[in-house]
Amino acid sequence: MSVSLSSPPQLKSQRRSSLWFWTAFSVCALAAITLFFVPAFIIRPFRHQSTRALFLAVALRQRAPLDSLLAAIAAFLLAFALWRTTTRWRKALLALTLLLVTISAVMARMNYFEWMFHPIAAPGFETEAQSKLDAGEMIMA
Repeated sequence: MSVSLSSPPQLKSQRRSSLWFWTAFSVCALAAITLFFVPAFIIRPFRHQSTRALFLAVALRQRAPLDSLLAAIAAFLLAFALWRTTTRWRKALLALTLLLVTISAVMARMNYFEWMFHPIAAPGFETEAQSKLDAGEMIMA
């Protein structure tokens, strides 16, 4: 009588399915997080940005609101599927990753560059005499 050391086919199928879910979850989460963080790190006022990097950042920033939402929804669905079959530590990892995905999806919709500068409370016009510019500076009249 020989004993087979290989796993039953059903167990192999479950492992393969679980691996697929974890891989898909990781890809969706990474996509959602990247869509926010890449433009945020590339576009920095008062610093030099290369043309290619700025082009990439602006292209990602334009697509980020919809794409990060789709990636976040997919990540949540995959996390829900993984939640029932995973250990406590992996659940903590799922929860932390979903928190980052949620923050990224929300931040992709906001213009966080406005927060870097103080907004003008009431923009308006002034006469040349009232302005606080040097006499040599040019103004539009």
